[in-house]
Amino acid sequence: MEVPVEEPHGDGKNRRPVVLVVDDERVIADTLSAILSLNGYAPITAYDGVAALELASLIPPEVLITDVMMPRMNGIDLAINIRQVAPDCEVVLFSGQAQTVDLLEPARLAGHVFSLLSKPVHPAVLLERVAKCLTAGGVTAGRSTDVSAEHHRTFRSGGFAGAEG
Repeated sequence: MEVPVEEPHGDGKNRRPVVLVVDDERVIADTLSAILSLNGYAPITAYDGVAALELASLIPPEVLITDVMMPRMNGIDLAINIRQVAPDCEVVLFSGQAQTVDLLEPARLAGHVFSLLSKPVHPAVLLERVAKCLTAGGVTAGRSTDVSAEHHRTFRSGGFAGAEG
């Protein structure tokens, strides 16, 4: 699968905030990315936590939206680790599992605070939460990525994909 790797440049008028969407259920990840893309964001998509960390090191996101229950690396561990490569990244966890709140407790006690949404996520709720994260994270100061089509390189890997911008 292909990921557009944007080259930051220019005066910023074509800049859109980067949102990393992670879910091992590909249809959910791809659908959320499509919704974000249609609403002015530059989504990048990963299908597991390990691939998401690799992708975040290439394209640091402003917001991470991740499922909690995934193979290889759960969303809570991803959220904690992503701040090593993207320290200002805002995190939104989502899950359809009742035990998610219990899983969050050790992270909370260690000082990690994450926003939590329940699956299924209504598009309006998702967009509202992302907008709040971006306001809280200071993206309005210009920490975003240029998505001009003529400046894309392609990164290939089986673990993630990018939405066309």
